[in-house]
Amino acid sequence: MTNISGSVSPLVNSIPPLLGASLVELTSWIQEQGQPAYRGRQLHGWIYEKGVRSLSEISVFPKQWRNTVADVPIGRSRLHYRLEAKDGTVKYLLQLSDGQIIETVGIPTPKRLTVCVSSQVGCPMACDFCATGKGGFTRNLARHEIVDQVLTVREDFQERVSNVVFMGMGEPLLNTEAVVGAVKSLNQDLGIGARSLTISTVGIPGRIRQLAQHQLQVTLAVSLHASNQQLREQLIPSAKHYPLKALLDECRDYVNLTSRRVTFEYILLGGLNDCREHAVELAKNLRGFQSHVNLIPYNPISEVDYQRPNYRRIQGFVEALKQQHIAVSVRHSRGLDKDAACGQLRASRSS
Repeated sequence: MTNISGSVSPLVNSIPPLLGASLVELTSWIQEQGQPAYRGRQLHGWIYEKGVRSLSEISVFPKQWRNTVADVPIGRSRLHYRLEAKDGTVKYLLQLSDGQIIETVGIPTPKRLTVCVSSQVGCPMACDFCATGKGGFTRNLARHEIVDQVLTVREDFQERVSNVVFMGMGEPLLNTEAVVGAVKSLNQDLGIGARSLTISTVGIPGRIRQLAQHQLQVTLAVSLHASNQQLREQLIPSAKHYPLKALLDECRDYVNLTSRRVTFEYILLGGLNDCREHAVELAKNLRGFQSHVNLIPYNPISEVDYQRPNYRRIQGFVEALKQQHIAVSVRHSRGLDKDAACGQLRASRSS
């Protein structure tokens, strides 16, 4: 059987999962099993609209045939733990087929439901302020394991997911094949608009240009977190091998190749990178860029001593960027009362 999941992970079952496959791929598989082509559309609907977890649940299929393919996995995870914050944000720990645990977050607002998905089990980037980075790296996620996170949140909220951000555990551009496959599935199979999908990266040499070649109409969010190379190396170990200027040059190429602006994420760490001088320096680096700066006040974690900046410092940074004619917004933290930082819940439930 053709591997239609794009899986790169070790699977307990040797048969690849069906989740993440397109209508064309599912129809081809159905025909390989000796069934009529129209059952491919039925299978697609039961997987993506109904969120079925087993082929045995698909009542429109002949019972005898269902029994013969009972071992073919859909590719759904198991809910390991659920934690809801006062503001309605829900964090999930999902157990994968090999027992690994990942985090997913459902973020509701009156107008949308956003899912923050993970792309890896852990993360190899080891950013100094990040709870996920402190936990190390295990493996990449497969396409179906990414799409499943969105289905899980949709089921729990009983509401259509409008936005997906690849800002959970892991570095998406170290798992580009599965991430691009998941983006296409979320867009084409679940009907989420491409411009409502965001891929966040700390920057991997050559990978932003590679992503641009796919011509996805997604939002690219690049995690800068510093206004100069020296400070960035202090916060992001991999920056030693990827100078800030080279990263920004690659981002400019992305804009030219896709005609899509880049969002730059900048985590504000109290007393470290949040003064007016840093804002002016950041603005100088971004001048003439088709971009937007998303400021993220730090969510403290127990493993490190960084502090969340106060309101005055945040507003001062915003005003300094605006004075330099840089588009800027502040991300309002959600779920602060419930292990808000990425990787924090997984770490606390594993200790």
